[in-house]
Amino acid sequence: MANNKDDQRDAKHDETFKVIDRRPFTSAGDLRPEALDEERREREAAAKAEKLQQEAQAANRASAKSNPATSGSAAAPEATNNRQPSRNFQMLIDFLARNCAALLGGMTDPRTGQPLLDLEGAREMIDMLDALRESTRGNLATEDDQLLVEVLGSLKLSFMDVSKAAAAAATAPHNPRPKP
Repeated sequence: MANNKDDQRDAKHDETFKVIDRRPFTSAGDLRPEALDEERREREAAAKAEKLQQEAQAANRASAKSNPATSGSAAAPEATNNRQPSRNFQMLIDFLARNCAALLGGMTDPRTGQPLLDLEGAREMIDMLDALRESTRGNLATEDDQLLVEVLGSLKLSFMDVSKAAAAAATAPHNPRPKP
């Protein structure tokens, strides 16, 4: 019995683990050789994937030219948007829209109980969504593009309404309460 416990203790002491530093930079701020190798492999894989895609497209074009009966049906899918809606993209749009709406008074400040109003922050969120729209133009599924356009339109209208109301409140004469 005692011998069995000693064997278990020795087995536990023999178990070791290895710590691998996966940070891309050394303490001196230089890129680690492993990070450089990984980056190079990723570039090569991307280049290879792009080359395969170009070859496949060239083969599709060649087969469409050689078979005129199917050329009309082969060209149609390329002209339409075959992209599938992305749940992650929709969640990103929802996240940004909710934060913008909160900055436009859709949320109360827990300390004061007053609506939180940060017009500059809301403008930045709308600008981010605009930049996202510009950078993804033509690369989104139709549903994702429509969602982004609708959200942007709604937020811009809300921003204008809240900005006008805030400007009117700031310029309105302040009537102090009469003293009892």
